[in-house]
Amino acid sequence: MADEQIHTPVLLERSLDLLAPALEKPGAVVVDTTLGMGGHSHAMLTRFPGLTLVGLDRDTEALALAGERLAPFGERAKLVHTEYDGIGRALDELGIDEVEGVLFDLGVSSLQLDRVDRGFSYSKDAPLDMRMDPTQGVTAETVLATYSEAELRRIFYQYGEEKLAPRYARFIVERREQKPLVRSGELVDLLQKATPAALSRAGHPAKRVFQALRVEVNAELASLESALPTALDRIRVGGRIVVLSYQSLEDRLVKRELAARSKSTAPAGLPVELPEHRPEFSLLVRGAELASDEEKDLNPRATPVRLRAAERIRRHA
Repeated sequence: MADEQIHTPVLLERSLDLLAPALEKPGAVVVDTTLGMGGHSHAMLTRFPGLTLVGLDRDTEALALAGERLAPFGERAKLVHTEYDGIGRALDELGIDEVEGVLFDLGVSSLQLDRVDRGFSYSKDAPLDMRMDPTQGVTAETVLATYSEAELRRIFYQYGEEKLAPRYARFIVERREQKPLVRSGELVDLLQKATPAALSRAGHPAKRVFQALRVEVNAELASLESALPTALDRIRVGGRIVVLSYQSLEDRLVKRELAARSKSTAPAGLPVELPEHRPEFSLLVRGAELASDEEKDLNPRATPVRLRAAERIRRHA
């Protein structure tokens, strides 16, 4: 499979349509905070000829491949090695104060899932790495080898919403006393043995644990919680943001931040809303928008997606 075929962008046309009123403006700048294979970025640069794109990614392999794919656009594509909470620093270094658009396509990328040696997939045996930036940070193997039973239980509950978190944490600690877990296949086998027969048909037992480990290794929620306010602050009036989330924890953070920015801050009972209390943003979709059945059939990775979008209508004081 060619590299450009690995990543089928989720909700591509819908995302572009929502961003279009802002990105069609002369001299517009958009930030793709999760560049990946460059699918969304390539489509934006193609559709909007006057657009400049800033692409961020912590994965050096993704940056290299996306760089090749976006090379024909020359200086219109500016790629930066950073996770998405580095958006403010990246824009400062490029001398960009405000932007017309921001896109977040959260979660693990198709490149990372499809590269067996990265260890993200519970369906393929590989070293327990799971780092989105393979040049730094602790691996999933280190987490499993060094975290206490209580810490493992916490991350399985908090980041995986796993009901069997205590049982899985106990089995892992007992196993590592005899032999460390170093491969994803070993972890999958252990989780399957730890799962009561009555619950073995309620989805793959490794799904939530692998999600929790990935979120912990990459500090995904902390990064998103920091990145969202910064991204929103850098959007100019008339600019837009689109966020694609793939699990409930991410979506809750996005929902909370957008809701806070799109509500009046006027005290209850105030007869007249003063200008400084008016909302900064207006929501562009009602609730969280899902992929169509047709898109889910064509691209199964679109199945869990939740899309939220907003437009800046006022610059705060």
